[in-house]
Amino acid sequence: MSKNLLGIDFGTTALKACLFDEDGNRLASESAQYKLITKGEFVEFDANEFFNVLESTISKITDKFKVDALAVDTQGETLICLDKNGKPLMNAIIWLDNRAEKEAREMENHFGLEKIYNITGQTEVPAGYPAPKIMWLKQNVKEVFDNADKFLLLEDYILYRLTGKFSASRSLYSSSLLMNIHTGEYDEEILSYVGITKSQLPTLCESGTIIGEYKGIKVATSALDQIAGITGAGVVKEGLMSETTGTALAVCAVTKEFPPYFEGLKVSPYYVRKGLYCLLMWAPTAGAVLEWFKGSFCENISLKELDQMAEQVPEGCEGLITIPHLCGTVMPENNSKAKGVFFGVELKHTRPYFARSIMESVAYMIKEYVEYLGVAIDEIRSMGGGARSSLWCDIKSKVLAKDIVTLKENETACLGSAIFAGVGIGIFNSVESATEKLVKKDLTYKAKPSSYQALYSDYKAKESKIMKIF
Repeated sequence: MSKNLLGIDFGTTALKACLFDEDGNRLASESAQYKLITKGEFVEFDANEFFNVLESTISKITDKFKVDALAVDTQGETLICLDKNGKPLMNAIIWLDNRAEKEAREMENHFGLEKIYNITGQTEVPAGYPAPKIMWLKQNVKEVFDNADKFLLLEDYILYRLTGKFSASRSLYSSSLLMNIHTGEYDEEILSYVGITKSQLPTLCESGTIIGEYKGIKVATSALDQIAGITGAGVVKEGLMSETTGTALAVCAVTKEFPPYFEGLKVSPYYVRKGLYCLLMWAPTAGAVLEWFKGSFCENISLKELDQMAEQVPEGCEGLITIPHLCGTVMPENNSKAKGVFFGVELKHTRPYFARSIMESVAYMIKEYVEYLGVAIDEIRSMGGGARSSLWCDIKSKVLAKDIVTLKENETACLGSAIFAGVGIGIFNSVESATEKLVKKDLTYKAKPSSYQALYSDYKAKESKIMKIF
């Protein structure tokens, strides 16, 4: 009898759950939203409510379908402190929370960025990461720190509530600043500096490890949400890359080589499995720029109509270029003062020109990221709202000189978690074999000769001059 696999994606403000059969066909889906508690730089959420939302969602699916195994991927860096009875001592401190800025700088100064990178793979020490947060608790809320029997991340907490076991996926701990990314184990020197012991942390496991059961359902470890997402897209071996053009832009590639440190390095390798790393680059605005343009200047035109109009515009938009940094830049340079720019505007440039120029600018960002990563790419899997635009996919394939492939399943993080659940119960011998069976391609946009190589060089030269203004 075919097994049903439940993949759950626990995002920052929403949960999505999808049930798949062992051929990757989606049988059911549910979702739920929740609102974070914000006060200044404090961003929190009731830890018990996390589980209530999850349990309610699982029930909606199990009321109608048999579920054989499940796995839950989660947002990274969210910290939950439990007492010796397994009860939360305070609200969960969400990854967006920046209260531990002072402690982050102290940790950075103590170890130095090069040592931090060579141990953890992280290129910086953000205030939102678990290690500085634990240090903040030690210095500011001593009662919580002293009574904390366990320091958990969100997936660990969910696994505990489902199974009663304290276990964690190594993938999620990539950005904890507590784990050695090469060994997949906690780093004793860092733990000593932070002021905690291994006994206060969950046991680290590979993604796809069965931890226990919940109401007869086998429960497996999943991964950091980004890693679950690329797994559901089939990006589990070298030569493949994913790009997600949603509100923001995310570009992910996997590599067996751990990139050497250099001053100014921006890309952190994330743990996929021992000896395999995910390189992630992102920008805060991508599809958001096109949405802003449509909402501000094309209120009565649908995105599909705008797409069709922009298709008639020649490559390069006859000199019009867009600098798409409406919320600053993060990679490869961090510049919060950077702004968006339309450059080279003439009377002939109507709305379709601006729309295509925005699409080209995002394709140019992806090309810049691929060049910065320096890994060989044969094919790019395209996700997010941008994947629904045939014109945008075609532009990307020409700019990057790579085939762009869209996928039949758009909830790739849920599928990735379902894959880990299937590996856990032995349906699949490996994650790779699972993705070969379950990840289904939709459309392929073949790379074709175009003028974009010369246009990209011209764009970068102009962008460099414009960016010096900020």
